[in-house]
Amino acid sequence: MKVRSGWIRKFGSAVVALIFAALLSAAVSRAQNQEKKPEEQKGPKAASVEVTPKTGDAQLGDQLQFKAVAKDAAGNVLDIKPTMWFAAPFDAATADVNGVLHFTSPGEITVGAVFGEQVGFAKVMVASDPVAHLEIMAPKGALAVGGAIVLPVTAYTDDGIPQPSAHYSWKSLTSNIAKVDEAGLVTAVAPGTAKIQASSDKASADVEVRVVADSVRRVSIEPATASAKTGDVVHFDAAARDAGGKPVKDLAARWSVSGPAGTAYWDGAFVASRPGLYVITAQVGSHVASASINVAPRNAERAIEYVAHVQPKDDDGKPLQAAEEWVINNHVYLSTIADRVFLYDVSDPSKPKQLDMLKVDARLVNDVSTTPDEKAGVISREGASNRKNGIAILDLSTPGKMQIASEYTETVTGGVHSAFIDKHYAYITDDATGSLRVIDFADLKNPKEVARFEVPNARATMVMGPEGPQSSGRYLHDLWIKDGIAYLAYWRDGLVILDVGNGMKGGSPEHPQVISQYKFNHYALYGDNWLSGTHSVFRWKNYLFVGDEVLPGFFDISSKNRVPTRAMTHVMDVSDIEHPKEVAFYEVPEGGTHNFWCDDDKLFLGDYGGGGRVIDISGELRGDLYRQGREIARFWTGDPNGYRVNMPLTWGAQPSNGYIYINDINSGLWIAKLGKPIYKGSTTAPPLQEKAQ
Repeated sequence: MKVRSGWIRKFGSAVVALIFAALLSAAVSRAQNQEKKPEEQKGPKAASVEVTPKTGDAQLGDQLQFKAVAKDAAGNVLDIKPTMWFAAPFDAATADVNGVLHFTSPGEITVGAVFGEQVGFAKVMVASDPVAHLEIMAPKGALAVGGAIVLPVTAYTDDGIPQPSAHYSWKSLTSNIAKVDEAGLVTAVAPGTAKIQASSDKASADVEVRVVADSVRRVSIEPATASAKTGDVVHFDAAARDAGGKPVKDLAARWSVSGPAGTAYWDGAFVASRPGLYVITAQVGSHVASASINVAPRNAERAIEYVAHVQPKDDDGKPLQAAEEWVINNHVYLSTIADRVFLYDVSDPSKPKQLDMLKVDARLVNDVSTTPDEKAGVISREGASNRKNGIAILDLSTPGKMQIASEYTETVTGGVHSAFIDKHYAYITDDATGSLRVIDFADLKNPKEVARFEVPNARATMVMGPEGPQSSGRYLHDLWIKDGIAYLAYWRDGLVILDVGNGMKGGSPEHPQVISQYKFNHYALYGDNWLSGTHSVFRWKNYLFVGDEVLPGFFDISSKNRVPTRAMTHVMDVSDIEHPKEVAFYEVPEGGTHNFWCDDDKLFLGDYGGGGRVIDISGELRGDLYRQGREIARFWTGDPNGYRVNMPLTWGAQPSNGYIYINDINSGLWIAKLGKPIYKGSTTAPPLQEKAQ
């Protein structure tokens, strides 16, 4: 994808960010292709651009009208109109063709007006919504007189976005039974039922706390001593007994820990990030007991060995930017940020062999997947020159060949970012409306849409952009289907889980039904001037791995400069799938997690700036997995001959037949293999990762 426009080269435009996120890509590309060279331009030429108002403040849901004028070198206003308006980050605001801005997420918004090769800017600060309601978690059991416990509280906006920076005021409505301090620490005073109230903004909530007489004479912790490795979750139990030695049940304990770097949870669970001796303390009433746990290093590290490397190239032999991979049987399908998808034979992983290459009308073939029998497949398309993007249905019945059996564009001409095949259904994302479409391709030559779903979002609206109508405030990025359940990565709307045939809500592919939704506060996590949202999902046992994607609000995917990245992967406990809860996370300091795959109690992950990663996800998961030493191996994907020299921009990683296939935007496809364990303290240096030849 070549970027010819001078203003894009100069400013690293947000519109190019839209290309990467597959919004407005075709319009920008056509505008670039249609621009005349400077020497061919006729009429007045802009030397500067002024946008008004220059700065402003707004609330979520507001619409503001902006004006722009172009001036010549002498400062005279020219009688020409903007060729394009844009807003960045594009996921927080949208500009229509008339310069009306629609604000859907908080933070600093950059407004831009384009006149040929000149751009003018304005800034708007969009405030977060106030707290609309609070949820306070009541103690699991009664407090004995003299005991104390912290009440966890979460604040939410009216549309369910958590507000971690909310400030609370606490008050006891029954201070003769229990009192509460400014931090929410409740202390039991006398038997009875206490009512504790928390307030934030104009919202408030009450919670009842039972207080009983202190009949406890002795508290002990079971186990009294334990050993574990970093990352292991150990469960302790506080046993209270009265003067006669009988158990006193249904009492809440307050847990705490001392040691190098450990966390004690409200339910007695403990996990450490660093080795050492820890002391676990439980308080029941005025009685305290302690236990010890000796934590050793996890020593999960293993060597990782280079096996092979393939760099996709264009017709002139220059490196292309790679995109998604799909590894199945002895084949690897590799799409590109270009107009083609490659098929490789990896029956001998050390010698990948190109079998086929398929060209389509697109500037980004983002996704590719096949049926389990590899008889049919789907590729997604964005940025088509004819504005008909959608998907192409592949006939793969001839081994080693990719043939287009049909196309489906009717309701998804605005572009499809992601696609996932389950049985004879393709679940695809619609860039223009931010909706899910379900396409039945049982007849390969006659695919048909059988369902549409879009998450409710009061602020989402359709605006007229340069490509036509497009969604503002709703964007479905990726999805995964397993056991009749669809897991949707719905960007700023978070995680949405649908019944599409599991039966728990009576859903089917033709009639998706909502099971649950979980929202994140990406602005609180990452701050101003970042494209950030829920990006990818993968179900493993009773956990759902939910990855963010975080990119600059301004960047140029076609430039040879480094693209800064951030992002974490959230670990959700979905054992109660109607009430998912976040229990752990994985975040690499040097990059931003992207796509991943789980197998054999391992998470195989592409970290944009940090290469391929393998993480131990065995056992129970809580807390910061990276700092717990659960990382097994990492593979650097920088390449001196890559699209960006020696810079990784790793898309994902997928295990297959004992090998790891790592796809990198800059350097293509890497094949690696886990080697022997590496133990800390060993006098033998670990083997070095071999370099590609």
